[in-house]
Amino acid sequence: MSEPNKEMSELIEEALKSDATDIHLTVGRPPILRVDGKLKPVEGKETLDNEKVKELSFSLINKEQEERFWAYKDIDLSFSYGEKARFRVNIYQQTGKIASALRLLPTKIRTIEELNLPPMLHQFTPMSQGFFLVVGPSGHGKSTALAAMIDEVNHTRQDHIITIEDPIEYLFIQDKCIIDQREIGVDAIDFHRALRAMFREDADVVMVGEMRDPETISTAITLAETGHLIFSTLHTNTAAQTIDRIIDTFPPHQQNQIRMQLASTLLGILSRRLLPCAKGGLINAVELLIANSAVRNLIREGKIHQIDMVIETSLDSGMISLNRSLASLINQGMVTYEDAEIYSVNPAELRMLLDK
Repeated sequence: MSEPNKEMSELIEEALKSDATDIHLTVGRPPILRVDGKLKPVEGKETLDNEKVKELSFSLINKEQEERFWAYKDIDLSFSYGEKARFRVNIYQQTGKIASALRLLPTKIRTIEELNLPPMLHQFTPMSQGFFLVVGPSGHGKSTALAAMIDEVNHTRQDHIITIEDPIEYLFIQDKCIIDQREIGVDAIDFHRALRAMFREDADVVMVGEMRDPETISTAITLAETGHLIFSTLHTNTAAQTIDRIIDTFPPHQQNQIRMQLASTLLGILSRRLLPCAKGGLINAVELLIANSAVRNLIREGKIHQIDMVIETSLDSGMISLNRSLASLINQGMVTYEDAEIYSVNPAELRMLLDK
């Protein structure tokens, strides 16, 4: 890992000062920061040409990583900026030119309470086995929520935690648990191979950065069946859509088996959104599915479309629908109706909730 050059370090300092979540470097624009969900050029910085983007981006990578970039035309990595911050980086090509996106990762792992996530999440971290997913669009805090849950396990249990990530995002400080973090391309060839190795590594809790293919999903579900607590993420919008996506990843002749395995192993699904807050910054809206007997039966019977109704009618048991979460934020004056409507998957239902 190379040290960022002077100009890159200045950009990082500006991002930290502005409380930015991302830095974007692309040809034809000055460096751009994402602050409170909006893109803003860095004041006083000149428009970047290809050489300057290359110079800034390549100051973050070593020779081997540079060779990988030229071979594949993009590269994922992460790096720590002293004790101040940690970044997840993607350097890529567009129209034959180089660009890069840096996501700021807080060095301190925040708790479930600090992230204002549902207290019900505490019930999943003591589980001995099963499958818990955090889903949502890219950039809406899936990794941050997952890190909070893993770190709670770290502080409350005496177990062996293994994470498989591409790249490693949050660095955990071992407390009661042993924590081994494996990075794809550095510590492991791919997700599937790293997951298969878990059966021989005496892991109790496993975090899979992302489930990308049928082999990874199938191995993760099998691990959940065989006495492991599995946490992972998917780029899906809702709990019901997540279950459909997992099942549809497999060919038709395997789907029934996966449906049965998922019905027996699924613990819950948290879907998270970050919205602009009326008071500044970003605020959390969530959907939480808890896999009770009704949910498990619907998965077995292939009636996934009825899961939204179970969530809506199970508020007393701790489930939360996204629209109710959004409506609550609107009623508290925390978000505007216009912003909430953008993130709602059923705007008509949201209007009905607000009319009551």
